[in-house]
This record gives sequence, C-alpha cells and structure tokens, in this order.
Amino acid sequence: MCRHLAYVGPPVTLADLVLHQPHSLLRQSFAPTDMRGGGTINADGFGVGWLVGDPGEGGVARRYRRDRPIWSDESLPDLAASISSSAILAAVRNATVGMPVTETACAPFVEAAWMFSHNGVIDGWPASVAPLAGVLAMEHLIMLEAPTDSAFLWALVLQQLRLGHSAATALAVVVDEVLTLAPGSRLNLLLHDGSYIAATTVGHALWVRDGEGSVTVSSEPLDAEQGWQPVPDLSLLEATATQYSIKNLDQGRS
Repeated sequence: MCRHLAYVGPPVTLADLVLHQPHSLLRQSFAPTDMRGGGTINADGFGVGWLVGDPGEGGVARRYRRDRPIWSDESLPDLAASISSSAILAAVRNATVGMPVTETACAPFVEAAWMFSHNGVIDGWPASVAPLAGVLAMEHLIMLEAPTDSAFLWALVLQQLRLGHSAATALAVVVDEVLTLAPGSRLNLLLHDGSYIAATTVGHALWVRDGEGSVTVSSEPLDAEQGWQPVPDLSLLEATATQYSIKNLDQGRS
C-alpha cells in the first residue's frame, strides 16, 4: 500500500527529509520493506506538502503532487532542495485496483494549514460506507478531489474538524465509524496542522522518532539509527516538536 511521513521541528528542506535519507520516501517507493496488506511498489503518484508561514497565525499548507512515480519526476529534486519548512507531510501512492491514477487522488489533501494522508483501503468501497455520505454537506460531497476512499476519508475528517473536534478526536471518530461499516478496512491516517501531528494505525506499520526538538513519523524508519519506535496496531499517536504520546485508539474519542 502507500507510504507516508510527517515531520514537525526546526526547518528542513523537503529534499533532506523526503529524498536524501538512507531509507527515504523516495527509496520506499521502489524498495519498501513492509507492504503488509498487498502491493510491491508505490508508482501511482506522490505528493509533498509543507507549511508556509507560522502555525496558528495564518500559516497555510502548500503542496506539489504528480500522478507519476516519484523517481521519474526530474523537477522534484531542485524544487525540494529550494523549499524549507518546519512542518512537512509527504506520501507515495500504490493505487487500489479500480481507483483512478490521477494527480488529484494523491495525498496530501489540504485545507488552510491542514495536511492529510491515508495509507490503506476501505473494505467494500464504496458501497460499504455509503451511509456515511449522509453526514457530509452536499457541496462538500460533490467537491471531493477524486472518487477514492482516501478523498472520502479526508472529507469525513474535515467534517469533524469543522464541528470543532480536536485532530485526535476527528481521526478516532472517523476510524470508528468506518470500521463499524467496513471492519476489514486498513486505516493508517496521518493529519498535520503545522505544529501538531495526529496519526492512527489500523492494519499498516508506522514508526516514530523524536530528535533535537523534532518528531518524525513514517511508515518505515528513514535510517538505521537508534530511536525509531514502532507504533502498535490500533493506536492513536499525537506529536508536537518536543514530545509524542501513543494510546489505544479506543481512548482517542473525547
């Protein structure tokens, strides 16, 4: 399935984080080590999102997405080397059979400072979760960026955020609602607001490492250095630049 990562901390270039690590997202796209649930490579597109401005003070998320393998984009290395940010979310895509391979289907999905990614699949999509469409305003439903489960999950998460719920609660509620209707789903969700990261693990791997005033979350460790910790399945992770916590996903609703 897909691979994704998020970073919060002192500014780094997109290239340093996404391209230049020993087991970078670039390398994971063609040589992943833990593709549980199916797939071999992530060649169906990619995206990199970053925060411009200050978190909580009008900062906005920008993104660069393509519907091709990340290793085939000749413009990305120069672009990524020229952009630094304290908040980054990136993903490479392995499209589920039957879903479109288009730029608009690639994470990150963004609004204001929010950036979102999904690694996994909704079992029985779309019929299994059709009842959840009723919680969305019609204008939000018809404005989905792509007819995919990931874009639909983003709409559900965004609806929870608009209701005033925290990022952690938004993810926990959406995971619970989807698993109730489609219990075989795999739902590793990743949400970043520029200063805070929330993530879930349902059926796929996730790792976390804290550094000197930074936290990185990734589907696979980016290097062989010590400090990477696996996030157990059915967990909710919350992180800022200085700390992170992991709890059972059932405890995330508040």
